[in-house]
Amino acid sequence: MSNYRVQNPATGEIVETFDEFTDAQIEGAVARATAEHLEWRERSVQERAAIVRRVAELFEERKDELARTISLEMGKTYAEAVDEVEFATSIIDYYGVHGPSLATSYEIPSTIPGTAMIERRPVGPLLGVMPWNFPYYQVARFAAPNLVLGNTILLKHADICGRSALTIEEIMRDAGVPEGGYQALFASHGQIASIIADPRVQGVSLTGSDAAGAIIGEQAGRNLKKAVLELGGTDAMVVLDVDDVAQVAKDGWDFRVYNGGQVCNSNKRMIVLDTVYDEFVAELKKLATGLVPGDPLDMPERGYAPLSSRAAAEKVDAQVQRAIAEGATLEVGGELRDDTSAYYSPAVLTGVGRDTDSYREEFFGPVATVFKVSSDEEALELANDSDYGLGGSVFASDVARAERIASRLETGMTHVNIVAAESAELPFGGVKRSGFGREMGPLGMGEFVNERLKFIAK
Repeated sequence: MSNYRVQNPATGEIVETFDEFTDAQIEGAVARATAEHLEWRERSVQERAAIVRRVAELFEERKDELARTISLEMGKTYAEAVDEVEFATSIIDYYGVHGPSLATSYEIPSTIPGTAMIERRPVGPLLGVMPWNFPYYQVARFAAPNLVLGNTILLKHADICGRSALTIEEIMRDAGVPEGGYQALFASHGQIASIIADPRVQGVSLTGSDAAGAIIGEQAGRNLKKAVLELGGTDAMVVLDVDDVAQVAKDGWDFRVYNGGQVCNSNKRMIVLDTVYDEFVAELKKLATGLVPGDPLDMPERGYAPLSSRAAAEKVDAQVQRAIAEGATLEVGGELRDDTSAYYSPAVLTGVGRDTDSYREEFFGPVATVFKVSSDEEALELANDSDYGLGGSVFASDVARAERIASRLETGMTHVNIVAAESAELPFGGVKRSGFGREMGPLGMGEFVNERLKFIAK
């Protein structure tokens, strides 16, 4: 029985199901990706980039359809779904426009008479294992740079994203990506392991939990394959003395509940100086009060969307209830709807003890967890006291003060006076249990590439 389905999280209704691939279908897909790579890599980088730009154009043309698809699949509001399609489009277009220059060979000095060049060559078929929280954006930042480079893509999407997975494949085909250049796979965990082990496949990229990353990373290491792992996060938002507490609280709340709080680099720990803590929490409580469950495709002004699935909502509810049992205070929200839907009301949680299990966990849902500190050093120590290291932000009226703290964050991304700067040209990735490797921006072209030495003697 296949787990691949479209299941409306607003109702629990299964709308569509998809057959899991047979082993023979998986073999055929790997064979096509391998054969196509030999031809795709021989096309000019400009030709590949032009096709990728056409992919971006088709994303824009089909924006409404694409947005409605993921609203139904994983509960994203229509407005946020449109935002995601537009962001994915910008990433694809970025690599279509800038990819050729980022893949250019360059000369390096040599003490041996002759010319030493570093070429940036494709490596071959790649496997992407993608999550449900951003069905298009995650695929775009993996697939677009690698298609421009000349790699071919095998894409295993989340089991609740079957329709969007097939739609992306269709757009790739319509844009001119050859059949073996990009293929959607409805694969099992066992089949994923066999693909990683296949000597024809040259690398794997996973976005998911750190538990999944440990499994995929182990499989990749055992088979000597390059891996990029973008995993979880408990990103800190450090708030020092700020002039407009209400605005900073609103910025923090808006990003924390964006996409139902199901964002890897969401500001999951708000670390607030005692001089502004009470006002900050009071503002969060105002923002979290009076919210009502709404239809993702027709969201009321004070509405909130469901999480991606009933199981996801139940997990977040269980985490919050455990935190309360360990001594935390649920200030507002945190109500799991008593039906088969995935609605969980956005919550504000305070008083989570650092000696509790809850302190170490990632809350992958709309829960703003707030901590009080009494100094900059305490804020920094708390921010770095995490198994994860994706991103982090520091807010202060004194920018230099904020920069000093931000410069000492143990993360892959730091931000000053903005929760998270996100754009096609800005690299994304973390350290510690948040994984390794970078996507987007110039660094996104550097992961699955053969930086080959070319030497011509005099």
